[in-house]
Amino acid sequence: VQLVGSGGGSVQAGGSLGLTCAASVYTGSRYCMCWFRQAPVKAREFVSAIDTDGSTSYTDSVKGRFTISKDNAKNTLYLQMNSLKPEDTALYYCAADPGRCSTGYVGMRYRGKGTLVTISS
Repeated sequence: VQLVGSGGGSVQAGGSLGLTCAASVYTGSRYCMCWFRQAPVKAREFVSAIDTDGSTSYTDSVKGRFTISKDNAKNTLYLQMNSLKPEDTALYYCAADPGRCSTGYVGMRYRGKGTLVTISS
């Protein structure tokens, strides 16, 4: 499975961006799909996940601002990011793992290259 992330860019604080992650195969309800991010000089962190049953989860700092979704017909994962803050600046990675969500970034079987998001104040 190859994952290709896109949609990063530079916006001012308060703005919005939408990230896309295209998978090379049908992921449907068989894969846990996640977004992670890594800010400069910080450790990589979990952002959001959509599990095999469609349930979603978010790290506290993005709750109410970010929305994860996927289009199974297009094998595509999305992350809509609103009310962006400078602290959201990071390299964002999508990842996929067969089965229910149960692991962190290192344990994800498939990991895409990052797409850079820069938020200016």
